[in-house]
Amino acid sequence: MISLVVPTLGRPSLAVLLDALAAQLGGDDAPAEVELLLVDDRRDDTGELAVSGALTAYAKVLTGRGAGPAAARNLGWRAARGEWVVFLDDDVVPAPDWIRRLRADLAVPGRVGGVQGVVQVPLPAHRRPTDWERGTAGLAEGRWITADMAYRRVALAAVGGFDERFPRAYREDAELAHRVRRVGWELVRGRRRVTHPVRPESRWVSLRTQRGNADDALLRRLHGRRWRAELDLPPGRRPRHVAVTAAGAVALAAVAARAVTRPSSRSRRASGVLGGLAALGWAAGTAEFARARIAPGPRTPDEVATMVATSALIPPLAVVHWVRGWWRARALPVGAGR
Repeated sequence: MISLVVPTLGRPSLAVLLDALAAQLGGDDAPAEVELLLVDDRRDDTGELAVSGALTAYAKVLTGRGAGPAAARNLGWRAARGEWVVFLDDDVVPAPDWIRRLRADLAVPGRVGGVQGVVQVPLPAHRRPTDWERGTAGLAEGRWITADMAYRRVALAAVGGFDERFPRAYREDAELAHRVRRVGWELVRGRRRVTHPVRPESRWVSLRTQRGNADDALLRRLHGRRWRAELDLPPGRRPRHVAVTAAGAVALAAVAARAVTRPSSRSRRASGVLGGLAALGWAAGTAEFARARIAPGPRTPDEVATMVATSALIPPLAVVHWVRGWWRARALPVGAGR
């Protein structure tokens, strides 16, 4: 049996996913035994999830506790009966031949514990993608992401599943993959395909995503200083964010110091020089960050204004969230990744 696990917040995209699955599960290429486990992770009581009649023979709705995707997926795979558990996000659209290719993908040697599907992110053809669109497009290059990722159930059981200390859809899948490989399983890429559309978002979404820095701090605590290399993750901008934030803080402190010293004092002049240098450093760092985000984008007035504003706000937000994550994880022993 193959178990499909879909954690969901009941977004409209879920109906599109279910329609795509319904069109295939009744076909000749469908596996003989398949179950669909929908984990309703909504925190508010808005009624039961609707499942189309074509899926009633396959689908079961489980009630999550609103603790995030890691906890929801754990609920799903622990209730699953299949040898293979296939995790799908509720905003992907499987290709018409997804079921057939899934069956071929899972015909792997016994040493293989997981098979990742191909994720395609459609981008606008008539213009350059926005910062948010480019960020979503990065999923196509992601390794072992649970937008479409199949694991042997025994591999999940061997490592205890997802670490529920990660409350967001951010790094929790890469962290699981690292532990699965560490106990001896191989992970490979398959050929089945899903499309991951870019969902509409506020122009300030890049500020909200900075909360993931708290999870990065937890990863560093769990897996040591080389956690990015261990988890096959690209380098980040945190050192530059720290430098820009520090420069801004020094500039503000110098302004405050000048306000409380005598106009002719030496310390006032020194504060002015230091504050000026720090302000230049902050401005240069902010300008570099904004340019790096504006250059590949559509460069419309609205996008440029958003990039300039958020490029000034992101570094301190990233640092604050990192410190918050470090503070929460400080009691854990270094290298405590289970």
